[in-house]
Amino acid sequence: MTKIQLGSTGITIEKNGFGCLPIQRLTKEEAARLLRKALDGGMNYFDTARAYSDSEEKLGYAFKGIRDRLVIATKTMAQTAEGMRKDLETSLKTLGTDYIDVYQFHNPAFCPKPGGEDGLYDAALEAKKQGKIRHIAITNHRLAVAREAIDSGLYALLQFPYSYLSGPQEQELVEMCERAGMGFVAMKGMAGGLLRDGTAAAAFMAQQPIVVPIWGVQHEWELDQFLACVKQTPAMTAEYQAVIERDRAELCGDFCRGCGYCMPCPVGIEINSCARMSLMLRRAPAAGWLSERWQGEMKKIEDCLHCGQCAAKCPYGLDTPRLLQDNYRDYWTHL
Repeated sequence: MTKIQLGSTGITIEKNGFGCLPIQRLTKEEAARLLRKALDGGMNYFDTARAYSDSEEKLGYAFKGIRDRLVIATKTMAQTAEGMRKDLETSLKTLGTDYIDVYQFHNPAFCPKPGGEDGLYDAALEAKKQGKIRHIAITNHRLAVAREAIDSGLYALLQFPYSYLSGPQEQELVEMCERAGMGFVAMKGMAGGLLRDGTAAAAFMAQQPIVVPIWGVQHEWELDQFLACVKQTPAMTAEYQAVIERDRAELCGDFCRGCGYCMPCPVGIEINSCARMSLMLRRAPAAGWLSERWQGEMKKIEDCLHCGQCAAKCPYGLDTPRLLQDNYRDYWTHL
């Protein structure tokens, strides 16, 4: 196993973490079995969020009575101090714990700071003094907010999308965190489902000394793949490097990451799937994406108002309406 210190927190964890968003789709018992298997296999960093429906509840159920064996990170999307305090109390209750190791502001459009009108950071400091949270952190999809958070010196760690498809901007964030003594947690290590070889992805992450990937796991076969990487850190072989180079050649550039922050669409287009449909058809079994249901979803693109709302909200600065039109044209060639 590869142990890593989470920034300057003093917390030591297994380098490969568990992302708890997908367990929303499992039953309580299925989720608990998967979570316990992950812990028994060596994973001890579990990342969830108040916004992930019943994910916190399932985590609390799975680890009842063994809280001291794991590190819990959760998040709040609150915009006010009052909202944050309410979220925190709910998280403590659903997780079945009296403290949270890493409490994160969940993709705010700004960088919360002491004295801000929103009161978020001051409320977090208050909760820290009360012992309810141990470290304050932030997640984001916006480069400007991420840079400001690092420069502020206020946060124990940054969580940001990062995979072997990432560009120099994301790599710069990793290097900035390292210089600042901050932890860096990588969400979307499989690029939102575009990458197919988890071992190649883990081999890439193993080369990044401070990066902690949180693998989003829903199926046992996915977990087994990553637990094998926990047991023995995968070396970067010529075979894995070839996989990475092929994926970079095919996928790098202006592609939709599927984060969903462009939503909702005023005419009901499922933008976060439709804007990357061409990639999904090439990367995953096509039959499911060519179903009657998805044909109907893709036809909604015909109703696009070109209002620009989705592009304005895209944290990656993508021309989302153009991506929708390009994917619309390509989609029908597969039928």
